[in-house]
Parts: sequence; structure tokens; C-alpha cells
Amino acid sequence: MSTLKEDALKYHAEPRPGKIATEITKPTVTQRDLSLAYTPGVAEPVREIHKDPEAAYRYTGKGNLVAVISDGSAVLGLGNVGALAGKPVMEGKGVLFKRFADVDVFDIEVATQDVEEFITVVKNIAGTFGGINLEDISAPRCFEIEKRLQEMLDIPVFHDDQHGTAVIIAAGLMNALEIQGKQLADVNIVCVGAGAAGIASMNLLAALGANQQKLLMVDSKGVLHTGRSDLNSFKRDYAVETDKHTLADACQGADVFIGLSGPNVMSVDMLNSMAANPIVFALSNPDPEIAPATALAERDDLLMATGRSDYPNQINNVLGFPFLFRGALDVRARCINTDMLKAAVYALAELAREPVPPEVLAAYSLDSLAFGKDYIIPKPFDPRLRERVPTAVAKAAVDSGVARLPL
Repeated sequence: MSTLKEDALKYHAEPRPGKIATEITKPTVTQRDLSLAYTPGVAEPVREIHKDPEAAYRYTGKGNLVAVISDGSAVLGLGNVGALAGKPVMEGKGVLFKRFADVDVFDIEVATQDVEEFITVVKNIAGTFGGINLEDISAPRCFEIEKRLQEMLDIPVFHDDQHGTAVIIAAGLMNALEIQGKQLADVNIVCVGAGAAGIASMNLLAALGANQQKLLMVDSKGVLHTGRSDLNSFKRDYAVETDKHTLADACQGADVFIGLSGPNVMSVDMLNSMAANPIVFALSNPDPEIAPATALAERDDLLMATGRSDYPNQINNVLGFPFLFRGALDVRARCINTDMLKAAVYALAELAREPVPPEVLAAYSLDSLAFGKDYIIPKPFDPRLRERVPTAVAKAAVDSGVARLPL
């Protein structure tokens, strides 16, 4: 039997290297077709776009084209492997965009990790695209890059490792709280991992109504508290006045544990010190912060999610970014704002509470699936995602004034 490594390398290499390609969308079978596709006919849309840049949305593929752009500084769990080595991941992102939301992608690997150079490159090529998906860029550089590019450009600039992750965590947590009989505004939340995903997730939870004074963020040196002098500006926003300085301290009495760090950082003692009916999102991949079998054997009142597909409640970004961009592109939004993120959260959470279609059960070889401790978030192959989430996002874009087209 072949190994995963052998299968993965063969998958990427054969019968044609890579995972994505371009396609021609117009007829090219006659001389007349070619004269329209290129010279002399192509001069006509060029003239129209020269007169009105917005005409590019009518005469080119710009409106359905997203750039997946990375510098390779934080690729999956592999770290700083560089831009070229990250290309298979960026192509994979293109596969997911196209498969789940019919969004076209060019993947672009930028061979610099200098913030200014990277921003200059993206700014100068942005006119090609209807949106920019920043990918696998290390923190805290990613915060500055995203913020400055969004200020410069009039198309969505979205860092999926931040906001895509945040949306799925928030949607799953809303339903987990419902099942466990708790309210977001009341719960004590511990987030282990104060990088891009952690900070963005806490930002979104705060926007949804979490009490920021009840949010304890933990990095490699312990709880972010006001007595620390080693915090960057992004971490300082989550520094609270507390005598809890270690992860073990933070877990005592906590209602929610969100792990975005590394394997096995949560001990059984930490789990047992949490409040009644706890929620644990152990999202480190491939090895969670605490093994699900261990955690569930220890506490029968636990609701648990992971980042893995072989356990219930997978927190998977593919539920977010394709549909966020689909909704944004459909109304030609200038950005993806907090209102649009919140709309995606609510749409995902509500969908998981509805009866599961037979085709979803068939795709996952299940006899039944219903809202509860083992099903808090929709499955990626749920066909309803394609309609529900983009529509909610597009409506929020229109309502918040960032759309250029009506719903």
C-alpha cells in the first residue's frame, strides 16, 4: 500500500504538474473568433476601459478573479519555507475557491519578506483582480500588510489566516454555546495563540458581543496581562489586569478554550479545572492541543471541536473564504468589513441548525446527522452553503454601504 507522501506527490505531479490551469471562456474555432479575441477586435474593449476603468468588470474576467498572494513566511504548519515552496498551498487555495464558489484564482508567490516591497508588489498588480486573498504571511507583519493594502485599494483585501479562521471559529462557538446553555457575553474565554488567527478571532468575538474583559489570550510567555512590557501593539489590545499569568491559571473556571497554538499544550488537569459544560476548540493540526479521545473520556459534559476531518466538528476555513469572496464579488464590494464577517457567522451557524440534506449524508457515508454536540458547523460539501453564505455577505455589503452593485 502506498504512503500518504507517495500519494500526495503523485497527485501533484501526474498526469499534469500542479492543480490549477486557465480556461478559455469564448469561442475560438474560426478566424472571426480569433479576430474578436485578439487583434483587431480586442481594441474595442481596450478603448472602453481606457475611457472608464469600471468597464473592466464588463469586458474582462476581473470581477470574478481573486489573487491568492503569499510570501511563504508562515505556510500551514511548515513555517517559513519561502514563496516558491508555498506554491502548492496557494494552488490548493485556488482549487477550493473554484470548487466551492466558482471563483477564479491566480496564485502569486512574492519572493520578498520585506513589508514595503511586498505591499508595493501587490498594490501595483491589484488592478488585475476583483479581490486579494493574502495567505500564509507571518504575524505581526500580516496585520500591517492587510491594513495598508486595504487603505490603498478599492477591492477586498482579506487575510484568510486571520478572518477566515475567525469566522468559522465564531460560527461554531455560537452553536456550541447554544448547546451548552451559555451566552457569549457571559462566558470566560481562553485563547492560546496570540498570532494572526487568535487576535482576529478575538476581534470578531468581541464584535459579536463577547466581553473583552473575560477574554484571556495566552502566548508562549503566558497570559497577556497589563504587567507585561514585551507586547506588540496588537497584543497590547488584549492585555487585561489579572493575577492569572499562566495557561493553567487561565483555564481555571474558563467556559471556552480556543487553541491556535501547538500540540498537547492543554493538560488533563487544565481541562478538569474548567467550568461545567466546557467548550474546547483544539485546532492545532495535525495534533490538537489535547487529544479528543483523552478529553472526551475525562469529561462527559465537554463539547469539542478540532481542525481535523477525522473527528466531529471540524473547524475548516473552506466554509468561509470561498463564500465570503463570492458574496463580495457579486456586489462588487470595496472591502470585506466586519458586518460582512458577522453575516457569514450567522449564516453558517443557522445552517447547522437545519435538517441535513441526504446528499450531505451520502458524501460523508453517514446515516444521520443533526444539530448537537457532534454537529455544530455545516459540512464543506453541503450544497446550501453556496447560496446562503454569499447572499448573507452580499446583503451585508449593500447594507453597510461598501457595495457598488445592488443585491
